[in-house]
Amino acid sequence: MHGLSIQSVSRHFGEVRALDNVSLDVAAGEFVALVGPSGCGKSTLMRIVAGIETADDGRISINSRDITALRAAERNVAMVFQNYALYPHLTVRENIAVPLAMRRLSALERLPLLGRIKPGFSQKRAAIAEDVGKSAQALGLGALLDRKPGQLSGGQRQRVALARAIVRHPDAFLMDEPLSNLDAALRVQTRREIVDIHRRVGAATLYVTHDQSEALTMADRVAVMQAGQLLQVSSPEAIYHDPQDIRVATFIGSPRINVLAAEADAAGFIHIAGQPSGLQAAPGPVSLAIRPENLRLASSGIACRADGFEFLGESLLLHARHGATKEALIIRLAPEAPRPHAGELIHLSFEAKHVLVFDRHGKRVALRNHIAQHQEMTLA
Repeated sequence: MHGLSIQSVSRHFGEVRALDNVSLDVAAGEFVALVGPSGCGKSTLMRIVAGIETADDGRISINSRDITALRAAERNVAMVFQNYALYPHLTVRENIAVPLAMRRLSALERLPLLGRIKPGFSQKRAAIAEDVGKSAQALGLGALLDRKPGQLSGGQRQRVALARAIVRHPDAFLMDEPLSNLDAALRVQTRREIVDIHRRVGAATLYVTHDQSEALTMADRVAVMQAGQLLQVSSPEAIYHDPQDIRVATFIGSPRINVLAAEADAAGFIHIAGQPSGLQAAPGPVSLAIRPENLRLASSGIACRADGFEFLGESLLLHARHGATKEALIIRLAPEAPRPHAGELIHLSFEAKHVLVFDRHGKRVALRNHIAQHQEMTLA
């Protein structure tokens, strides 16, 4: 396979299973975001691919070359870290040149004075300087080449780290939370720059983040990880609208998806707090998940008590609590929508096509009655 291939990788730290038989392919030119909560194993997987840590089991290959047993320096991958990992005593020019100097110059040639006497040294240095200049210009760093990291803003330091990564023409890019140290406005700007760089370079890119908005807006595919396992790998649209595991559904989306406990009777009719919903599935306990934008105020339906509002400018979040189960619900409304008073009884309706049903194990199940998919549903 041309690109990055991770096959059945496992890693344990004592009794803790950090990675459990993880397999993931990233094609050449593809951008895959690995997203999950802190401690789920995503950074451990990244470090194993980079060669910083060793897997207990499994295989890593890049462009069909098995790199599992290779040292980090032999893998031709470029890693961009959360803290930039720049050398504070070196200029921007020197920081970008580090990977080229390590690859193209001998140990003697890297010495400040003795290296100059070796034949061909000047030509090598000139070639490195040319490549550094091209990388710097591509990221708008031409005027900053003689500054040191302490003289740069956070966004500029991040660009230097990216320039140092692309200058070596790696077979794969690994990015570990590269935007987490930037403020919100700069994160939005820089994530577009990273996507543009990826498109120009064309290497397989694995991008680790806990920020789902980064994953959904930047990636060709999103891989959701929890507790050392990959739960689903799909397009951003499928991850959001068609999650196959309730843990994916509840992790992806802001505000969080609404989940109501329900029961399908022997005939398969689903009841919420004893009230029929008009939906059908296989008999047994189920969970109904509905995105906040897919609930609406109605004259009848799910009975709730309003709790309060959050005004977001482009929309209004209504917080409510289900009257029977006391489960918290969030409804996204237009900013000009009527605002019930706290404690006021309200009713909610939904379309069956927007309801996600999960079984007792958290796995997605299909609704039985396809006719109801396009109907407005309320409780009796």
